[in-house]
Amino acid sequence: MILSVDRPAEGQTTKTNELTLVQAVTDGLRTILKEDDRVLLLGEDIGKNGGVFRATEGLQEEFGEDRVIDTPLSEAGIIGTSIGMAVNGFKPVVEMQFFGFIYPAYEQIMTHVSRIRMRTMGSYTVPMVIRAPYGAGIRAPEVHSDSVEALFTHMPGIKVVCPSSAYDAKGLLIAAIEDPDPVLFLESMRIYRANREEVPEGKYIVEIGKGKRLKEGDDVSVFAWGAMVPVAMKAAEQAEKYGITCDVIDLRTLYPLDKDIIAESVKKTGRAVIVHEAHATGGVGNDIVSIINDTSFLYIKSPIERVTGFDVPVPLFALEEHYLPTPKRVFNAIEKVVHF
Repeated sequence: MILSVDRPAEGQTTKTNELTLVQAVTDGLRTILKEDDRVLLLGEDIGKNGGVFRATEGLQEEFGEDRVIDTPLSEAGIIGTSIGMAVNGFKPVVEMQFFGFIYPAYEQIMTHVSRIRMRTMGSYTVPMVIRAPYGAGIRAPEVHSDSVEALFTHMPGIKVVCPSSAYDAKGLLIAAIEDPDPVLFLESMRIYRANREEVPEGKYIVEIGKGKRLKEGDDVSVFAWGAMVPVAMKAAEQAEKYGITCDVIDLRTLYPLDKDIIAESVKKTGRAVIVHEAHATGGVGNDIVSIINDTSFLYIKSPIERVTGFDVPVPLFALEEHYLPTPKRVFNAIEKVVHF
């Protein structure tokens, strides 16, 4: 049973367009650029070229070079500049060409972006968004396919968001830009153009920190986000052929996690499978296990299973598909917890 998801209607029109996830990102940026003159876009090749994945295509022509700004190839410099803009009344939206390129900017994010509210006792906030295409599956070179969201979920002061659908991408992006605190906005390259979905024109908000139930089930809870959501759904559909029903949850926000939907689902099913493409050690899946332990331990009927990437750097082309979780691996984990 696929659920129809309640969708916020705040400020949205009834007209919709069928968009891919990356087109929904562009639409969200265009919507908020029109509404709020304080919003600026910064990044490498985002202007005339429209970015590596064309997420900002046409925006510099529409809004001008003062608002859609091509920057030098300096991630630390882009973030540092954006911090100054943010504390002085602007709302910068930064694009990292690839998530793996964020490492030179890590010091700025850890030391300044995430701490200024606390450091100034609330006198200043940093209303900025860092957009980052992430993950494997497109046969990119080394360092282009990393999935290191856990480096940032361990950083109080910054929210981490990861949509899996076009509708959520636009609504969460607008919510992130309007948030008074910094948000890391992860966009899976693998599903940028994988499918299309009806997306309302105009402005609407999807609340940060709230997961979404995609499929109702009673036998096992399956938690995923980003590119792993369609993988989890395929595994759940396979399990259904064997009489196993899965409660599939798209967490959407990785920090703060939606503890309520996690606990509610596990208390119902008594079993859990967590799917993410990041490395197993230190992954966000471990935090989900802790939440289940804290909230739902007495309901658990079998050990929790994690289906993840392996503890190696993301391999190059020939082995990339062997690194990523597959529907078969997820289905095997579902069977294991059900038949424990």
